Amino acid sequence: MIQENFDDKLHDECGVYGVYLNKAQNGERPQNVTSPCYFGLYSLQHRGQESSGIAVYDGNQIKVKKDIGLVGDVFNKEDLAALSGYAAVGHVRYSTAGGKGVENAQPMVSQMKLGGVAVAHNGQLVNYEQLREMLEETGSTFNSSSDTEVIVKLIAKSYKKGLERALTDTIQMIKGSFALCVLTENGLVGARDPNGIRPLCLGKLGNGWILSSESCAIDAVNGTFVRDILPGEIVIINDDGVLSFEFGEKTSKRSCIFEYIYFGRPDSVMDGISIEEARHRMGSTLAKESPVNADLVVGVPDSGLGAAIGYSRAAGIPYSNAIVKNKYIGRTFIAPTQKERENMVYVKLNALKSE
Repeated sequence: MIQENFDDKLHDECGVYGVYLNKAQNGERPQNVTSPCYFGLYSLQHRGQESSGIAVYDGNQIKVKKDIGLVGDVFNKEDLAALSGYAAVGHVRYSTAGGKGVENAQPMVSQMKLGGVAVAHNGQLVNYEQLREMLEETGSTFNSSSDTEVIVKLIAKSYKKGLERALTDTIQMIKGSFALCVLTENGLVGARDPNGIRPLCLGKLGNGWILSSESCAIDAVNGTFVRDILPGEIVIINDDGVLSFEFGEKTSKRSCIFEYIYFGRPDSVMDGISIEEARHRMGSTLAKESPVNADLVVGVPDSGLGAAIGYSRAAGIPYSNAIVKNKYIGRTFIAPTQKERENMVYVKLNALKSE
């Protein structure tokens, strides 16, 4: 039994999503951005189940709806209708830095004289406490315990320099893992940390654009995957298209292996690597490195299935679905406490006695 005070959970996983709809050929501005953003977030639900939120810009103001709960529970038809606009960012959260309260739900929005900004962040800042202390010493106040609010405050602090400069200044100050979707009154912005620890990709949706933590959420809205955002890259999306530039010094790429082992959805492709194929190869490698004399290979649903199939094929041992998963139970690994995770496993998984 793992001790209750031992924290073995993942510390920087969330899902971010952004949509920008260009003007139609007749010059009219679409106002239905919430629909693709909603369904995109639905496809990223596996990345965070504690809170959900969407912020939308309609040409006049940034509106936001966020709360504790799954995407389907937080938003009803009336909410989606009220969030009309042509640019949006969305977020599903698993608590990392900060507690589980609604004050830590994202996107986080700040209204300034020069315009509003909404930030959706997947990652964890290792210099969060130092940056927060610096901001408080210069008069900033905070309404949450999330490191994302530090990013919002830093952008606001430099916003009068212009969007590109404010983002560059902010990103050069933050350290750690981050994939950002930022909504401003000038467009949609995506950024990925210099090591590429957290995933972020670009997609096309008609004559508009998508930013997403995973490619599966681009497929879900009938979009077309374009490419991964590069480590250390910022993209600015507006009516002129996609502007890309790099920030900081070149560093070695260090993608989080846990994305491929556990967190990514099997139908996603990250940095050119299929999640499902990566799991097959891991299982195959394990079979070669650690052969066993066994009758069956059984995968633990759901993320363990791909590796089990790979092991079965490489070892020549039959594969069987001998463990049943309760599909109404979410990811146990990202439950906030060890006790909760242990209790959820008993409800989530059960063995087929016949196997």
